[in-house]
Amino acid sequence: MTDTRLRHGRASLGLSFFAQGVAFALLVTRLPAIQDRYGISDGLLPVFLAAVPILAGVGSVATEQLVKRVRPSAVLRWSQPVVLLALLGVGAGREMWQVAVALGVFGVAVGALDASMNMLGVSLQRAYGRSIMLGFHAAYSLGGIVGASLAWVGAHWDLALFVSYLPVVAVLLPAAVVGSRWYVDGAVVVGVEKAASGGGFKLLLPLCLVMTFAYIGDSTVSNWSAKYLEDVLGSSEQTATLPYNVYMVTTLVGRAVGDFGVRRFGAVAVVRAGALLAAGGFAVVAGAPGVGAGMLGFTMLGFGLCVIVPQTFAAAGRMFPGAASDAAVARLNVFNYVGFLVGAPLVGALGDAWSYRGAMLVPMVLVLVTLVYARSFASGTDRYGGGHERARTVDVG
Repeated sequence: MTDTRLRHGRASLGLSFFAQGVAFALLVTRLPAIQDRYGISDGLLPVFLAAVPILAGVGSVATEQLVKRVRPSAVLRWSQPVVLLALLGVGAGREMWQVAVALGVFGVAVGALDASMNMLGVSLQRAYGRSIMLGFHAAYSLGGIVGASLAWVGAHWDLALFVSYLPVVAVLLPAAVVGSRWYVDGAVVVGVEKAASGGGFKLLLPLCLVMTFAYIGDSTVSNWSAKYLEDVLGSSEQTATLPYNVYMVTTLVGRAVGDFGVRRFGAVAVVRAGALLAAGGFAVVAGAPGVGAGMLGFTMLGFGLCVIVPQTFAAAGRMFPGAASDAAVARLNVFNYVGFLVGAPLVGALGDAWSYRGAMLVPMVLVLVTLVYARSFASGTDRYGGGHERARTVDVG
């Protein structure tokens, strides 16, 4: 496999992660406008919100089976346009059933998209023989920032959803289609004998827990940071919007430089440091005497949590070579939706029944579980960082 082909594959996959970040941010940050357009009641809104990650889990599970027949690049090639068109459909309809169908299609396609993107990322990392996975997720974070900014413009100018979404889809859809020509499948490490059969996927369970707990932490920030700052720490409504923006920026910065840390110190050390920093962030938020300390805590959370999810996917790829790694990534991907589903209602229920300060201690404890399973991030013979030799690869595609 030539270096030029690898570089093209890396750039095209980075574009896919970026486009997905934009699309997802445009959906979640315009939820009030979607609710108003379709007359979705406050009681019904959680049903719609829960349906998307549930269907995404279905899409991820289906992708595990689908890649036994077609390559992950083919799944990504069709799923990304479907996600973008479904986003446009959310803004184009007028009836409740229309938005339900659009969100349903969006959910299933997102599951296939997330799974196949990370499959290709794991495969490319194996071909490079060094850590590059965090860079792809940095592109996703950058897309999220761009999408949230575009959503702010649409809301500020009171643009209709379709008018707000159409230019974005018109740019990203052809770019994704053209970029898909350079996707790279199938870098297989020579000499790896580990089989995925015989209960091998039991090795994946610690990573599934880590993925779930990381997304519980992430959903805590995205769903409760504004309310926490305003209601608990007494900030203004305007200031309350800052923690999530700070979180997104620190996530981007942390992921942009994280691969260098993995190469220098190894994945285990980086994941341990991320877990400790994230736990410290939740502790600072829980005990914050004022707005400044609260902002510091959310900043720590961004730098801490940002490394865990990409390295969890990378660890799954190291445990299972070849096609087995695709299945492992698809199964692992389901647990990011589990964490997303559990996180927001868990913290909300604890906050109402106990206190929001106390509720912040729960994701703190959960993210510390990562330390127990940190050695799982060094499993396998195909390791990156910490002075390991470059893995030899052969092209099977």
